[in-house]
Amino acid sequence: MMQPNLIPVFDPTPLPAPYWVFKLLLIVTFFLHILAMNFMLGGAVLALASKWRSRKREDGNRVFFEIAKKLPIFLPATITLGIAPLLFVQVLYGQFFYTSSILMAWPWFLVLVLLTVAYYGFYYVSFHSRKHPGRAGWVMLFSVILVCVIGFVYSNNLTLSQVPSRWGAKYFANPSGWHLNLSEPTLIPRFLHFFTAAVAVGGLLLVFVALANWKRDHEYGRQLLQFGGKAFMYATMAQLLVGVWFLVSLPREMIMLFTGASPFATALLLVAVFSASGAIFMMSDALRKENIRVAAYYVPGLIALVILTMCVMRDILRDAYLKPYYHPERFVVQTQWSVLPLFLVLFIGGVVLWFVMLKRYGLFRSAKAAEIPASVGPQPAK
Repeated sequence: MMQPNLIPVFDPTPLPAPYWVFKLLLIVTFFLHILAMNFMLGGAVLALASKWRSRKREDGNRVFFEIAKKLPIFLPATITLGIAPLLFVQVLYGQFFYTSSILMAWPWFLVLVLLTVAYYGFYYVSFHSRKHPGRAGWVMLFSVILVCVIGFVYSNNLTLSQVPSRWGAKYFANPSGWHLNLSEPTLIPRFLHFFTAAVAVGGLLLVFVALANWKRDHEYGRQLLQFGGKAFMYATMAQLLVGVWFLVSLPREMIMLFTGASPFATALLLVAVFSASGAIFMMSDALRKENIRVAAYYVPGLIALVILTMCVMRDILRDAYLKPYYHPERFVVQTQWSVLPLFLVLFIGGVVLWFVMLKRYGLFRSAKAAEIPASVGPQPAK
């Protein structure tokens, strides 16, 4: 175990609300951030896949165009909804998070550069996919790669923040700020766990667009349902396999935590596994019967439950890693009752407003026929 003086001292600033309030807000805001991120990344990956399919199917470019128009909205939603959980992490785990950020300072700073370039790339695709569909595909691929690199950097930082015992060796060997956490056994399965989940939720995005087209363009809606539904099923199956890899790569005491040592953590794991499996079978039945209501309402409901349980399990795992060093009972709490109710009201109002905006601006709807270029719409029979 590393020397105590290598861990920064506990922040003496009193918490303005009880510890459990910050914990709850951290999980809720991270849940919302992950939803937006999954729609953005998963939608972009499947848009690229549909463009590749367009060589064989005429609807592929149309799907690419529709998803491309939504990405400049999903990315800022991902960023905005990611600020809150990042702030809560800094409040509750600042002494660990700041240290790991210093150890990998340059990759961490580069996140802003990569994010800006990816943002411009999505805007380029949104505005120029009509005139330059080939070039737009390559630009979107480049932006998707940058987003994946950003996710990989985040996985490095957050896993490094959980292992203070490695900080001293890394820093004193080379204090340049270029350290990653590549020796961490859980790094790759953890990153893939998020990536496959994003692709699965991206499939649900296509199902939502299929629902919007179900009556006015039924054939196109059926194609979207089949493509999005199958993408969801295959990605969720891969997610279960990656989840097993992630679990067995954990230290033994962490594995035991989710396999009986902690009834609550074990129950969460079982709920996630059975809910994900149930969603796969439910989607399979919906595709066979072409039941758009089940695919667009019940399956996403189960997956929302899965994501929420995963967010809680992630928090439990972080506390288990930091148990020898982290003592939340030492937090001094001075609840600011004059501010806390106002904050909670504004927070809930902001979340409600976000969902109203999703409905108002039709992020899950299909583009209007007038917005779809003739070159990517249905082609006349020859």
